Amino acid sequence: MTKYLISFPSAAMAVSEEDLPAVSDSSHAVVQEAKDAGVWVFGGGIDGSVPPVRVDGDGTVREGTYPQTAQLEGGYSVLELPSYDAALEWAAKFAVACRCAQEVRAFGLDAAS
Repeated sequence: MTKYLISFPSAAMAVSEEDLPAVSDSSHAVVQEAKDAGVWVFGGGIDGSVPPVRVDGDGTVREGTYPQTAQLEGGYSVLELPSYDAALEWAAKFAVACRCAQEVRAFGLDAAS
């Protein structure tokens, strides 16, 4: 089976403070459904209060990110699924729960993982 990344940037989820608890409950329900179905691998939101760093092979730590990932934030879920169509179905569930479109990407196959 293939692992799929289902994600959205924070700015895409434009909900009011009033609606946030309902969105949270809905998204947690989809996560629980994925866990119950045995397809959940990992998920969560990027903690914006922890600044990103780059670590070199010699252990040197540098503040900041690669330019193309400077805006990496939002919510992410990794599911292990039998097909791309299944990934699209789960993405639709997350889109309803989070009230925003979801991006779907497939991880390359790795027999060791």
